[in-house]
Amino acid sequence: MLKSLHLSGVGPAREFGPVEFAPRLNFITGDNGLGKSFVLDAAWWVLTRTWARGSEAVPQRDAKRASIAYAYTKSTRGDFVEQSVYSRLDQAWPVKQGRPPIPGAVIYAGVDGSFSAWDPARNYWSDKEALASERLRAFNFTPGQVWTGLQGPSGITHCNGLIQDWVLWQKSGDPAFDDLVKVLDALSPSINEKLAPGKPVRIGLDVTDYPSLRMPYGQDVALIHASAGMRRIAALAYLLVWTWREHRLACEQTGRKPAKEIIFLIDEIECHLHPQWQRRIVPALLHVMKALTGKNVPVQVLVATHSPLVLASAEPSFDPSQDAVFTIGLREGQAVIARDSWAKQGDVVNWLVSDAFGLQQARSVEAEEAIEAAEAWMRGERDALPAHLANERAIHRALEHVLPGGDHFWPRWIVWVESRKTVQRGGGL
Repeated sequence: MLKSLHLSGVGPAREFGPVEFAPRLNFITGDNGLGKSFVLDAAWWVLTRTWARGSEAVPQRDAKRASIAYAYTKSTRGDFVEQSVYSRLDQAWPVKQGRPPIPGAVIYAGVDGSFSAWDPARNYWSDKEALASERLRAFNFTPGQVWTGLQGPSGITHCNGLIQDWVLWQKSGDPAFDDLVKVLDALSPSINEKLAPGKPVRIGLDVTDYPSLRMPYGQDVALIHASAGMRRIAALAYLLVWTWREHRLACEQTGRKPAKEIIFLIDEIECHLHPQWQRRIVPALLHVMKALTGKNVPVQVLVATHSPLVLASAEPSFDPSQDAVFTIGLREGQAVIARDSWAKQGDVVNWLVSDAFGLQQARSVEAEEAIEAAEAWMRGERDALPAHLANERAIHRALEHVLPGGDHFWPRWIVWVESRKTVQRGGGL
């Protein structure tokens, strides 16, 4: 499991971290462009010694020294602690030669539909071994390769892809298909809308058999025609099954023991998912490996998210000794990541106005502006009000425009306005 990460001279700030990760759930929140995805990219690199997006991180131009320090648990006793200092001469992040300790199996789901997988039985090579033959240091899939397959530079097929494997497993009765059914069930949006494979289908005159999903309304729809959310989850389910299946087979061939833990890195886990699905996906991921293996394989999850529903979904099972929430914000022009104190918020509205998301009001921008102006007016802080909300009548008109009649803010405002009128009448105004 990843334990810590400390970036210096690279990424969104001069010093970023150190971040002490929890052993199970880690939520990373913050505004766009402040480094959530970069944290996941760096986490992938320290665990696998590869860069998932094809190009490695470049230090800040004016940084005299750039380093990535990290620690993770390994299969043997103790932690692996290391620091890589960027070599401008070699334009690379050097690491110690030879095989590093094994952190576990690692899967990274990108927000763009790309996936990466690192298998200790198939990608665990020293630098010399990796160069001796076509041994991939990691499996990096573009969105298209997830579906159509992954080949090496010399034409070696490393993965057949979702379309071919799914149908092949289904038609042949391969145990992998049973695993796929279990994982799809575990990742389903609700007990009333289960993700279940349908029969293979053909599209037009194309002789290719495509996998399908059985829709709630009873039809089998080709997976390539399913919704974006269904395709994303189906791809995740396939990569989980494919990674674990191939890992198990490789362990049998090489005489190695299967990985004792798995690490998920997921960028914007809520992407394309309906709110009902958003509040189930993280709890589902914690149980998906048990559905796949029949065992309680330890799982660590690093999730970048913009969704208050994702955080709300974790409240029933959140354990501060195993889980953590991190927020990235701006401080004096620099991005700063901090671990938040955990507190149940109760509902999505409270999460939206919590430190994790930082909204003043869980409303439209116009409603927030009108309420903030009304609050300032009631406090007597009127000098900084915008020109179009510079008096009581203008504020009242704005509130009428943006708030429903039963809004909970109305009683406060009305009582205050009426009390003001009473005072004015009593004072002879």
